[in-house]
This record gives sequence, structure tokens and C-alpha cells, in this order.
Amino acid sequence: MATDAPPPSKEQHKLPSPEEFTEVHESAEFGELRRAYRSFAFPLTVGFIAWYLLYVLLSNYAGGFMGAKLFGNINVAFVLGVAQFVTTFLIAWWYSRHAAAKLDPKAEAIKTRMESGA
Repeated sequence: MATDAPPPSKEQHKLPSPEEFTEVHESAEFGELRRAYRSFAFPLTVGFIAWYLLYVLLSNYAGGFMGAKLFGNINVAFVLGVAQFVTTFLIAWWYSRHAAAKLDPKAEAIKTRMESGA
């Protein structure tokens, strides 16, 4: 799979000191990056786990509903099972777009600032 990232640079970067790491970790910029990640990842994770558990509970306790035929040999359980896979891929796609638009630029700015020693 191709990426838009350039190949790694051959030049050596200055390694930040532990104090610099601590300073960046406590900075507002890093806090904003963490909030941007958490505000996206946590709700989607909770939502997907709830959706998955609903599927499991319906499979265990609502056999009549899950076995209901929708068309031909396709029943509710099959449709919801396939929807689990579709949901997984949609979340992964959505997260990659979110990361590219909101997280990566902030993380790159922090990384560049740390490597330049500013």
C-alpha cells in the first residue's frame, strides 16, 4: 500500500532530553492532540463495543428474531453479522481520515519542534 509520506531522511536528528519530553507532555499543544484523539477514539470504541454486545446478546437470547428470514435464505443474524464487518471497516476508514486531517499535522508539528531543539 502506498503512502503520501516521503522516505525517511538520512540526516541525524537531535534526541530530546527527558526534561524536553516532560515539557512537551505538559504543553497545551500536546494536551490538544490528546483531546483530539480521545474525543474521536473513545466514543467510537464504546459505540462499537455496545453494537457488538447487542449482536451477541441477540444471538443468545433472541433466536426467533435473529432467525427471521428477510429474503431467500438470508436472515437477520446474517445481515447483522455482515454489518459487524462493514462497521469495522467504516470505523477504520473514518479514523484514518480523522488522523490524517486532525492528528497527524499536530503530531508532526510537535515532532518537528522537538527534533529541531526549539
